[in-house]
Amino acid sequence: MWSVLTNRNAVLTLFAFFVHLLCQCETSAASDTVGSISNVLRFGKEIMSDVFEIMELYPDISKDRYVGSDLLISASEKRIMKKIAAVYRRLDVFEENSRIRLAVRIDGLTRQLHQQSQLSYYLSELDSQITHTSKQYDEFKLYVNAPEKFEKFTLEKFAEWCVSRGDGLLVILEKIHALIIPHRHGFGTRKLLDLLVNYMKEGERTICNDNQSPQQLLYNLYNSIAVTEIKGYTMMQFSWLLLKLYKNGNFTEEIRLTKSRYEARMAETSQAIQTAMAFASPDLWKCDPQHRGPETSTELNWFLQSYVVHELDLNEKNTCGQNCAYYSYAEVNCNPKDAYCKKQRKCNGAVYNCQFIDSDMWICPAETSSNRRYNYIEYENGRVLGEKGTCSQGTTKVDSWWRWLFWHCSYCVCSCDQQDRDSDRFFNLRKVVADVESNKVITGIKFVKVNKMIHIQIEQGQLLGSGTISNVTEWKPVESYSIYSDGVIEGTDFLTLSWHQRAIDLDDLKAPPGHLLTGVKFRKLGAHINLEIMTTPFNFTTGILIKPDTQSIWHGNDNTDATWENPRTLLKLDRPDKSTRSQAASIPDSKHDQYMMFSPSDLDKDAGQSTVPFIDTQPVAPYPRVPIAGAGIYHKGRPGFGGYIAPKLKTYNFAPHLHFEHFVFTPLINNKSNNVITLPHIN
Repeated sequence: MWSVLTNRNAVLTLFAFFVHLLCQCETSAASDTVGSISNVLRFGKEIMSDVFEIMELYPDISKDRYVGSDLLISASEKRIMKKIAAVYRRLDVFEENSRIRLAVRIDGLTRQLHQQSQLSYYLSELDSQITHTSKQYDEFKLYVNAPEKFEKFTLEKFAEWCVSRGDGLLVILEKIHALIIPHRHGFGTRKLLDLLVNYMKEGERTICNDNQSPQQLLYNLYNSIAVTEIKGYTMMQFSWLLLKLYKNGNFTEEIRLTKSRYEARMAETSQAIQTAMAFASPDLWKCDPQHRGPETSTELNWFLQSYVVHELDLNEKNTCGQNCAYYSYAEVNCNPKDAYCKKQRKCNGAVYNCQFIDSDMWICPAETSSNRRYNYIEYENGRVLGEKGTCSQGTTKVDSWWRWLFWHCSYCVCSCDQQDRDSDRFFNLRKVVADVESNKVITGIKFVKVNKMIHIQIEQGQLLGSGTISNVTEWKPVESYSIYSDGVIEGTDFLTLSWHQRAIDLDDLKAPPGHLLTGVKFRKLGAHINLEIMTTPFNFTTGILIKPDTQSIWHGNDNTDATWENPRTLLKLDRPDKSTRSQAASIPDSKHDQYMMFSPSDLDKDAGQSTVPFIDTQPVAPYPRVPIAGAGIYHKGRPGFGGYIAPKLKTYNFAPHLHFEHFVFTPLINNKSNNVITLPHIN
């Protein structure tokens, strides 16, 4: 009986001491943001060191501290066990976030894959094994938190399962590893990473719903596997220690072998993920939302629009001596003989590219609150411009006529460059910079329209060590000034679009190595709107921006369509309908070093009443937040529609930091006789 009590107390001692060792990790990790891979790896290193050295201590404790004591754990040890809950929560939150993000991504991928495809099977198998490990870890926590409630038989069977070569935890970890690194003597099975990277490259224009770039997805996959390996290592090593106590065996070599296998698996996984990330895109962009609304897109209202106007209104002499095509440029002055000119909203600006379609027509005017002039136009020959439907305002009959039998006085359809207070045609030129003096960097970006002006709005967050971002981020308020505000200068503070100045450049801008995105702005480059980014050097380990006031640099793509060698190319829309009428999801169709022209929509499809492309105003921000290493402007759409101008981000590439090194530990126990325990030093 005495030996049973002694043995039982030694078990409790072992559990309590293991809890104590884990609690020591809490102090060193408390300052890190949950989800930091450096935090998890350091946590794993400390557990490895602690468990590896515990063999040297627990026999002393079992002989000196607990001989003759009862089965209850001391009050101080109970307090320690309560503290471990905090460690569990932190590790659990990290693992759960990683697993959920991965699971959501797997669901999104597998829905697009054939159910029997190899990649679909691999992804499901990976998720299954990670989930299985987490469930066993939850059971392990029950034993650690309250070992006095469980029988020796229960603890022993759990320990035996963990290290079993049959169907135990070791097999689960090796299955996960085999999915990433197939056995050399397999039957030519392709790695999950190969299949996943190929799939992401082939579907690069459609993978966008998870707020993660393909490269970031691989990084988070590494996080999830790393956490699973740490859990498995912890359970297996502690199981060997339990079996050493129960079975009267040494198990020293088994413990060392478990450590070396863990290191080997993680080293191979790190290298494989690092290689895969080199082939994965860092681009982060937004798909179309399920339902388009004012919060997801905006239009440059009353900028460029088709306009029905009579020849008499296009020249000072009020003659009909020319045809519509003659008026490539004109200003509108309503002639008293043209009754319709004063019935409609006048084009306060200039008209361009006039054309004759047919003599007589019925015009359905748009509602007063609409940003359109016409809902549709129906000609006497049967041609309809726009979508014919009910006309709440009633149609207006408009007819051309002959003058002196020689001149046909025609109604033309022109493009109106509407220059008045209602026109949305302005772009903010002021720089938008994160609070670098507070060590903040850009973590998100979106286009917004304020006071009829398009702005870039940024989300910012504080940069922490090892490439992590503070849990608290904020959207920096937009400078909501007007073009009529005091001291505002056109060309300095804002740019005004016009028929001759309506191009926007489409570029991918990348930060130099060792720099992060800290600022963005529009600039005028020739007659084009062009994007510039500000980047700032930083120290990855400390997370400190390096002299942001003097070392930050602005850069962009200075290439133009007039460059002699490799000029910018025009991405032209073919008869574009109104952007929001597309039933299919928009896909990116532009390339770096292109540009687009804002233009009226197609006459037949939309009566030319919309300025396309539209502006996508959805926020683009990774989840979880990571540093950003670049930004861009691109176009997405479908053939036959106007599509959207939208921003994109380039997530920071963590691949160079995924070097897994074998660990060399200094002794955990500095003074065995006094049982003085210190944190291990990691070399």
